[in-house]
Amino acid sequence: MINIFLFLAFMFAATFIFGRLIEKLKVPWIFGALLLGFLLSVKNPFAQIVSSDAFGFLADLGLYLLLFVIGFEIDLKAIFKEGKFIIKSTLFIILFEALFGSILIHYFFGLSWLISAIVALSFATVGEAILIPILDEFKLLKTSLGRAIIGVGTLDDAFEIFTLVLAVLVIGAGSNHFSVFHVVSSLLILLALTFTFQLFGKETKTFKFFNVETLFFFSLIILFFFIGVGEYAEAASLGALFAGISLKTYLPEKRYKSIAGIVKAICYGFFAPIFFLDVGMNMNMSYLLTAPGIILVVVLVTFVAKLVASYIAAHKHFGFNDSMLLGVGLSVRFSTSMVIVKILLDSGVITNELFSIIIASSAIFTFVIPILFSHLLVKWHLSKQ
Repeated sequence: MINIFLFLAFMFAATFIFGRLIEKLKVPWIFGALLLGFLLSVKNPFAQIVSSDAFGFLADLGLYLLLFVIGFEIDLKAIFKEGKFIIKSTLFIILFEALFGSILIHYFFGLSWLISAIVALSFATVGEAILIPILDEFKLLKTSLGRAIIGVGTLDDAFEIFTLVLAVLVIGAGSNHFSVFHVVSSLLILLALTFTFQLFGKETKTFKFFNVETLFFFSLIILFFFIGVGEYAEAASLGALFAGISLKTYLPEKRYKSIAGIVKAICYGFFAPIFFLDVGMNMNMSYLLTAPGIILVVVLVTFVAKLVASYIAAHKHFGFNDSMLLGVGLSVRFSTSMVIVKILLDSGVITNELFSIIIASSAIFTFVIPILFSHLLVKWHLSKQ
């Protein structure tokens, strides 16, 4: 009988093979684990292993480390420095798509307006990291279009934080162990700790001369302390995110880069693939096969909403072609929306059917948008140069 170690060996090998194949489509290799999860959701000979507490713990660590890395990459100073055009465009584009997404989810799945809005907001956020290699390949990172895409993708991090906070509050309110005192006090402690790190986020002689291993050990202490405090408010995921944000501003820049490299290697090299595999295995493939029309509606409504919003926000600044390119680029999804809907699923806030629709739609966007964006860049943007 196969044990968990042999299963992990099989999982990482399959993820590596799938990942190398999909990288040719400009899709992040880690989605290979999601594809493997899709396959195992249909027929899973390893059901006993993936339902074990050990595997569940590893998947949870993958979720927390992903949020920790997301927090590590959020640059609050850069968010506050964005120009008026980027700020107005981000607000309009994200909220415009979220509005139509909320209406769709509310009437299709019968959820409350609040839950529909949370899911729609998480789905409307941008996975700009997927587009950076494409923009770099075509030497567009420093152009006005490239700066707009990266700017909106950076500023929408604020929406990701807001959406996660909303999700945590809803989950906490619906918990059987809900305690106003515990929830409020835990969230206040997290906010106070984050603010303290922000306030005293200056290079000190002590941190300058600490070696990387010691600083990494310190980072783990902060991560698990924040997660532990968050647990009291059913907000462990928020604790992981705030831990990353806090350390980003507290560590000296040179040390931060070293620690970030180690954290990303551990996260994406081990724990995140397990999380993405778990996401894929939670898909209800039998439902998806009977409801392809719903997936198509979700994809079309959200994509058209993003295009229309981008045109309204940017056509005077860019013209038709580049405003459409902006909308296409901003339609790419990545890990944040998956993390939030997985948290909502695990907490019983959303159904497995809605979760499956959102993940399937995200996968379609992740695979299609890089190809479409590259094609349109050549046809519309580069042909003018």
